[in-house]
Amino acid sequence: MCLFCCGLAVCVFGQKTDRDYLRSGNKLYNDSSFVKAEIDYRKALEQNPKSADAMYNLGNTLLMQQKAKEAMEQFSAASKIEKDKMKLSHIYHNMGVILQSSKQLPQCIEAYKEALRNNPHDNETRYNLALAQKQLKDQQQQQQDQNKQEQKQDQKEDDKQQNKDQQDQNKQNQQNNQQQQQQQNQMSKENAEQLLNAVMQDEKNVQDKVKKQIQIQGRKLEKDW
Repeated sequence: MCLFCCGLAVCVFGQKTDRDYLRSGNKLYNDSSFVKAEIDYRKALEQNPKSADAMYNLGNTLLMQQKAKEAMEQFSAASKIEKDKMKLSHIYHNMGVILQSSKQLPQCIEAYKEALRNNPHDNETRYNLALAQKQLKDQQQQQQDQNKQEQKQDQKEDDKQQNKDQQDQNKQNQQNNQQQQQQQNQMSKENAEQLLNAVMQDEKNVQDKVKKQIQIQGRKLEKDW
């Protein structure tokens, strides 16, 4: 991915103007003295707060210092002021670079498209756009695969829980059936015992009655003389 930098060189005698600071800042930038270049670009903005060039070049300097958030603020501000299409293309290109590096691919793609609207012949931007679109497609596919995997895992967990619930229910039913069978067996045993006791009692009563009758019938009779 490529960054574009606007270089301005204007000589003004006397008190330094925003263009003087821009020229000094550009020289420092080219010498990789990014901290000092930042100071000059900020001084240029103090002289001319509406300088889109100063905003843009300050954004590049901040980006070289890995201050992406601050750089984006400068690029965004410059994009609202700049009228030149070529410079606008550079601004949006660099905004796309920041967004692409931070994985904000939908916004990145829009920034590259805006850069190409202003300069349709920029092959570097076109390449970055194609790369960002591929990254977004891969990201979406990866997300879909992850969602499917999560759904399969959730379904597997649900099936496992359902099987466990069914097993627990079957076990509970089996225990209930065993308890009912035991109760029925207990009741049958008790009924049998009661019936046996009743029969035995009836038999005893019959035997007692028979014995009594036998005793009465077998009683010795005295002759009535």
